Amino acid sequence: MRLVRVDRSGREAVLQVAAPGDTLAEASLFSSTYHCDAIASTDAIVRLYPKAVLVRELERNPKIAQAFAAMLARQVMTLRTRLEQRNIHSARDRVRHYLAINADPSGRAVALSGTLKDMAAELGLTPEALYRTLAEMAAHGEIERRQGTIRVLKSAT
Repeated sequence: MRLVRVDRSGREAVLQVAAPGDTLAEASLFSSTYHCDAIASTDAIVRLYPKAVLVRELERNPKIAQAFAAMLARQVMTLRTRLEQRNIHSARDRVRHYLAINADPSGRAVALSGTLKDMAAELGLTPEALYRTLAEMAAHGEIERRQGTIRVLKSAT
């Protein structure tokens, strides 16, 4: 699931990417309105919780409140990483950064959770810029694209 806002020009800004088991739009618990859309990139089953019930449970149960605070702290760290990524000017370096932080334990493979268009939106690139960058990286033997996976073959030189 992607939490997105669309700007005046129609460009989608991805604010959060949620994987199975993640929560989405937690800030809406503490806001009267929240102007975002949740978009499923794949088939998804979502569970909705009434706001009043959640807030009451956070007030009643300190362990749940602490777990919720810890989850929010992890999300802040993820957002900081995404901000760092967005400040990288080169599309190629931005993709390298994305691959490095999303690689499996071997550091060599990244399983894509959605489409390349989704990845482009997450990186703040146009789909065309991402496709071109991935093609250049593959042509230089830096990566190999397989269905649903990008393998890192060698480090940048």
